[in-house]
Amino acid sequence: MSAPPDNDPERRPVADSWWVYLVRRADNAIYTGIATDVERRFTEHREGRGAKALRGRGPLELLASSAAGDRSRAQRVETRIKRLSKTAKERLAASDERLTEFIETIDDGQGDGGAA
Repeated sequence: MSAPPDNDPERRPVADSWWVYLVRRADNAIYTGIATDVERRFTEHREGRGAKALRGRGPLELLASSAAGDRSRAQRVETRIKRLSKTAKERLAASDERLTEFIETIDDGQGDGGAA
């Protein structure tokens, strides 16, 4: 999957709109991050800027991304995803829709969203 296209109004960065995204590293590990502009952030990762966990670990592949609301909620979602097993992360990374469904469970008080 490539970075979100600029021409899709639902994927454009909006003030106070934070996104959660999943990136696969060359060693098959899945990195979870948050950003207001996923396309820009993914470009930074590919260029070796940003998260140390991704530097020199390419090629990188953007697997999924989904809007998470404000920064606080995005950070809560990111933390929950980082606690998941590799298998559960793979399930989330299968599609933007699965990631969105998981994000929606965070505010519902359903723990890990049943992704494990």
